[in-house]
Amino acid sequence: MSEKRNKLLLIIPAYNEEGNIERVVKELRENYPGYDYVVVNDGSKDRTAEICRREGFRLVSFPVNLGLAGAFQGGMKYALRMGYSYAMQYDGDGQHDPQYIAAMLETAERENSDIVIGSRFVTEKKPWTPRMLGSRLIAACIAVTTGRRIKDPTSGMRLFNRRMIKILANQVNYGPEPDTVAFLIRCGAKVKECQVSMKERTAGESYLKLGTSVKYMVRMCMSILVVQWFRKKV
Repeated sequence: MSEKRNKLLLIIPAYNEEGNIERVVKELRENYPGYDYVVVNDGSKDRTAEICRREGFRLVSFPVNLGLAGAFQGGMKYALRMGYSYAMQYDGDGQHDPQYIAAMLETAERENSDIVIGSRFVTEKKPWTPRMLGSRLIAACIAVTTGRRIKDPTSGMRLFNRRMIKILANQVNYGPEPDTVAFLIRCGAKVKECQVSMKERTAGESYLKLGTSVKYMVRMCMSILVVQWFRKKV
């Protein structure tokens, strides 16, 4: 593995993404061959794993569904074991745009950042939609508990440096969620945001429907405001 290819790993958690995964990975392989990736099949019940094996994609496959946190940690363990300097959470549903990867990596290196968030609202204004109301509340909770204002705390496009990879690979209950980002800020992590745009999902359904979105918002706010104070700092 060359120095260039040893720098960054794209971790692609995938649960029932048979309608998206082939397109997502082929876009990376054909247009961005300088980036390594691994698909983490999280016990999918559809043809996600079958498609990855057929196409020769780099794959880690779990026999049961561990949830996003489990798939994410599995990818971080892979990144740690293979010696990557950076790892990026990259959705398998096609919403993340690979053209922004280089800018996020550059930001991490230039600013010596532990975490770089691909934010939709660095230069763009956040709309007052019901979903963005939840984002605003979570951002407010992070600001209250850490003193840091994160403009797009629910963005799933996040890049982590080697120090964060070690923590996220080995600690229990460190999922890829805003409460973990808030906790890591309290532990001294340096976080930057980089302007990105997201694409629309073209196949399958998001798990964040209205009911689950409300539950998610409440859970994140409670975790940031209460639970994180009982976690041991790293």
